Amino acid sequence: MMHSTLQQQREIVKQLRKEAALKRILISQAVKDILSYIQEHSNEDCLLKGFSSQKANPFREKSSCAVFSYPAVVMDYKVKIDGGKEDCYFQFVNPGATFYASFQVLKGGDGMAGFLVRNPAGDVVHPYQWMSQSDYQDVSTTGGYYTICVDNQFSKFAAKLVNLYITVVKYDQWEQFNKEIADLDLSVTNFTSILSNVEHKINQILQLQYHSRSRESRDYNLLLDNNSYVFRWSFLQIFCILATSFFQVYFVRHLFEVKSVKPRA
Repeated sequence: MMHSTLQQQREIVKQLRKEAALKRILISQAVKDILSYIQEHSNEDCLLKGFSSQKANPFREKSSCAVFSYPAVVMDYKVKIDGGKEDCYFQFVNPGATFYASFQVLKGGDGMAGFLVRNPAGDVVHPYQWMSQSDYQDVSTTGGYYTICVDNQFSKFAAKLVNLYITVVKYDQWEQFNKEIADLDLSVTNFTSILSNVEHKINQILQLQYHSRSRESRDYNLLLDNNSYVFRWSFLQIFCILATSFFQVYFVRHLFEVKSVKPRA
């Protein structure tokens, strides 16, 4: 233990001697050296001259075209809408793409909420309707951002758990695929038509699966609510029965209780 402590002190003294032997310069001289170094290497500084090309820039923004290059976009998620609140969501739709939106209240309050859809022009294409589930489908001609709003303003205290399902499908890409095949002089018309039908069927299957999952989730939440309801009331009834039994025994005993009276002289 003593040897290790002595060794550490020797290392500290050695480091201090190295630092004391360093050459010291004035701060003004150090600033001049830094400025001269910057001026000599200014041509190599990308912050001053920029990058030679966009490919050489590691901080360039990613191209947004790749986001919408897929033939279909599917989103399925659950959101919680607090009482007296309204939440809106925005989905970009390419021109010619098919837009589909659906909602279903899974849990909370009376099990209903408002559902509204606006097209990219701002027109209300699906007005507010207070119901447990609803959907809307449209083929966008101009493209743009669709607005999907879920309203829970009529329920001031109860929050709602809502399942949203949104799809954007571009069926015109299959036609483009057919043209590319035709340019290659390949007679696969039946094959491409079958692929197009499969794409439509897959989209319909996805929508049916979404509705099935929503109904299953809604039934499960209803089962949990009923279980909690039965448990609370059962506990309350047990407490009332025990309290009633206690009071009955107490008053019956007092009814037959004979008080001892001392005779007066």
